[in-house]
Amino acid sequence: MGKILRFATLLVAIQVLFACGKHNQRLPADDVYIFSSFRGNGEDGLHLAYSQDGLNWQPLNKDQSVLTPQIGGKLLRDPCIILGPDNIFHMVWTTGWEDKGIGLAHSSDLINWSAQQYLAVMADFPTARNAWAPEITWDELTQQYFIYWASTIPGTYPQTEASADKGWDHRIFATTTKDFVHYTPTKLFYQPDFNVIDATITQVANEYVMIVKDETRYPPAKNLLVATGPSIEGPWLLNANPFSPKDTWVEGPSILTSHEGHYVYFDQYTEHRYGAMYTKDFQQWQDVSEHLVMPEGSRHGSALRVSAVQFNALQQLR
Repeated sequence: MGKILRFATLLVAIQVLFACGKHNQRLPADDVYIFSSFRGNGEDGLHLAYSQDGLNWQPLNKDQSVLTPQIGGKLLRDPCIILGPDNIFHMVWTTGWEDKGIGLAHSSDLINWSAQQYLAVMADFPTARNAWAPEITWDELTQQYFIYWASTIPGTYPQTEASADKGWDHRIFATTTKDFVHYTPTKLFYQPDFNVIDATITQVANEYVMIVKDETRYPPAKNLLVATGPSIEGPWLLNANPFSPKDTWVEGPSILTSHEGHYVYFDQYTEHRYGAMYTKDFQQWQDVSEHLVMPEGSRHGSALRVSAVQFNALQQLR
């Protein structure tokens, strides 16, 4: 009986180790994950962290800003960085609470950045109140960059404006560019008949996945939803069942594809900490927040993978 009990205990221990290990997959030696974020209200600028497993993140540059905002409202909130097919990093961000434009900058190494540009993306909408949480996605199918963000145009959707925070009733707008010189006119990108912000998009095989936040205040939603579509422009099929933790207000989702699945990070902003969900198919989810380690104070950022050569250039910031 004693041998049986010892064997059962060992079996349980192995199962526990395996369950933890499958969410702690290390990258090949030539890959590193980078996470961009901001602190406070975004006054000091861009913060970077790195990880090899997607769960344990360590700050770069002693968690000091690597880029100070200079344009618009002189904030750098909600930074989104991607590595383009040109092997250049492209970043967009929120420049101010009531700016009608967003920030744009480029870098070859995440340390030295181009002059910051203010893109007046909502200039053709004179009553627009804001341009929040821009994201940028390279679409291989159409060979162009999609830049999209949340804006409120008062009076446009009276049926949902009453349930918003002080009339901040958002929809997702977008523009596209191939060269960061010429941009298509801003257009309505996603209108799901509720107050929506913080859209982020990735392509998985032949399908596009978009995660959005339901920003409804009365009654409160403040959760994350998944929509899928055949192209980056949709049409989008929304799963109305939230996947983020129940009764937790979250924002700023970011998708990171690992070797076996996908992490979705989010800012649990009322609790002043980060959380994460893990999925293989964007249908079944596991909360892995207890295993997540983020630099203190991290807020609404984005994650991407870089090569060892690219990461070596960042070593001076460690």
